[in-house]
Amino acid sequence: MVIRVVRLGSERAAGEGMRIGTVRRPPRGVPKSEFASGNWYDVWYPNLAPSVETMKLGQEARTPAQWLGFTRKYRTEMALPDHVRSIELLARLSHQSDFSVGCYCEDESRCHRSILRELLLEKGALVEPAA
Repeated sequence: MVIRVVRLGSERAAGEGMRIGTVRRPPRGVPKSEFASGNWYDVWYPNLAPSVETMKLGQEARTPAQWLGFTRKYRTEMALPDHVRSIELLARLSHQSDFSVGCYCEDESRCHRSILRELLLEKGALVEPAA
């Protein structure tokens, strides 16, 4: 059993399981009926996405210092009780089921999903190593 951290819209891996979209907004121009069949996500869970304000910080980050600012702000958001419970739930489920979490960003190292990976690992999740 393992959590895969994926780019939404990419081809699914064999045995990937349910795909959870940890994004603030659904994919643009894609009918809701095609979210799963288009490899976007099976379940939309914006609870683990950065707030709009924080998301903009990440998108605008050009320097290591700016990225660090985004990382700190996202981690602060994810330290709130509701988010901690969500992360703990996914961490525990990773010991019983295969599933994936993801975002649209092309480069995981410049995406909140890289930080979400760390947060899951910190809570004891079984996470597939980054590619």
